[in-house]
Amino acid sequence: MLNTTPIPELYVSPESAAKLKVEAGRLVSHDLTHRQVCDLELLMNGGFAPLKGFLGEADYDSVVEHMRLSDGALWPIPVTLDVSEEFAARVEPGQDIALRDAEGVILAIMSVTDKWVPNKKREAEKVFGADDLAHPAVNYLHHTAGKVYLGGPVTGLQQPVHYDFKGRRDTPNELRAYFRKMGWRKVVAFQTRNPLHRAHQELTFRAAKEAEANLLIHPVVGMTKPGDVDHFTRVRCYEAVLDKYPPATTHMSLLNLAMRMAGPREAVWHGIIRKNHGCTHFIVGRDHAGPGKNSQGKDFYGPYDAQEMFKQYEAETGIEMVPFKQMVYVQERAQYFPADEVEQGMTVLDISGTELRRRLREGLEIPDWFSFPEVVTELRRTSPPRSRQGFTVFFTGLSGSGKSTIANALMVKLMEMGGRPVTLLDGDVVRKHLSSELGFSKEHRDINIKRIGYVASEITKNGGIAICAPIAPYTATRRAVREMIEQYGAFVEVHVATSVEECERRDRKGLYKLAREGKIKEFTGISDPYEAPESPEVRVETVSVTPDDCAHQVMLKLESLGLFG
Repeated sequence: MLNTTPIPELYVSPESAAKLKVEAGRLVSHDLTHRQVCDLELLMNGGFAPLKGFLGEADYDSVVEHMRLSDGALWPIPVTLDVSEEFAARVEPGQDIALRDAEGVILAIMSVTDKWVPNKKREAEKVFGADDLAHPAVNYLHHTAGKVYLGGPVTGLQQPVHYDFKGRRDTPNELRAYFRKMGWRKVVAFQTRNPLHRAHQELTFRAAKEAEANLLIHPVVGMTKPGDVDHFTRVRCYEAVLDKYPPATTHMSLLNLAMRMAGPREAVWHGIIRKNHGCTHFIVGRDHAGPGKNSQGKDFYGPYDAQEMFKQYEAETGIEMVPFKQMVYVQERAQYFPADEVEQGMTVLDISGTELRRRLREGLEIPDWFSFPEVVTELRRTSPPRSRQGFTVFFTGLSGSGKSTIANALMVKLMEMGGRPVTLLDGDVVRKHLSSELGFSKEHRDINIKRIGYVASEITKNGGIAICAPIAPYTATRRAVREMIEQYGAFVEVHVATSVEECERRDRKGLYKLAREGKIKEFTGISDPYEAPESPEVRVETVSVTPDDCAHQVMLKLESLGLFG
């Protein structure tokens, strides 16, 4: 039965908030990351009830090991405030800190009770099932999150500011009040991070009918999987299909959740969050919140692991599972059926997510039986065919390997073709204009490469071609750049695989000689490692091949990827 009693929030009254904001001027301030803002919003508005703040060490250990808080309450995902070692050194338990958004607006005050260095390997293995960097949340844990965790209760002063889709964002209490006002007795929630096509509409419609419930379409608009369709496009797609549902039976609300893609544990977490929003039923999909393939090329989780774990805790969460049925289109019947109800001999039509992306990329037809024309129009606006999108060619290799020469040859070939503006972000030029204050330590080199990646992602987003030619010796940094760029267009990694012996033999700038003499510290290939890419899109050999031929190899690859019309 629907529980419409208001849920406790962590906000203080507006008068207290105004007073605390003034006092907070004297506190140490932490600027929250995007993920932390998402977490804080759901902590403050009751979406993460029963949590009263970021987990302390005892609760964190208990959640990682047993999916429970130290008082025994079910909670499957660690919600932690990760900070840098420098920031942690300024804070001690017993101290209050101000939590601010990226613009410096104060959102909450946190009373720090705990400070510790977590065992991230253990967290990855227990929460995500493996310490495998192919998992986006494990990669985040090791390469983005701070090394130290702070725990303690939060006092909410104000909600994070959202300038988009204000009318579509509801707190748990606002949703509960809406259900109460509408007289809804049962509500089935549908979690999604993808646009809705006809199969989803059919699935949600059937799920609501089976549960004799109203439907809440509750898409995640905080952080999803890198490479997902951006939430602006997705919300426009959802709005385009809302009128396909019977009037007054369905409500759509946006959830500012930072997903972890933790499969079975995440499914239970999503259930608890929906229960807090007043729902009675929750649709759990096949491979719910799965991140895709691990580094061995196998799925991280089995297709029904999430449903099995959800079932195990169903009574405790107090929200009922509606298993997601795979809906397929039966040509002879001209309608959708659950895959397990299709009669033998019938023609089943289906388009996978990969196939849909291919059709959008290549400008091919997307049939009406698969999606709604309004949704396809929105997707085509955001994802024009590849031949009209921007892209980045990212050269990596040792100093003196020939990267700049090949990159220049490629730039000229692309400019000769015309059609898109071309920008060359060469290592030395970038050092002069973007990174003149940086040295050559690992940390500074990483910052330099991420700056190049950021500029390339902006060029790509705006339909241009970026050619980058830094050394970029570290796998993790190259991956971060790839993720930055692939949101907007293709990322083509070119490994200029010239050996260190050959680079040293060429040594036009005399750098290897200085490095051998110890006059240049941390020199890639001599005193600092170069992590060669395992599977770049292109690998070129420069010893017996001219730069022109190498550039031609890259051009052929770009053509095969459909990047030219």
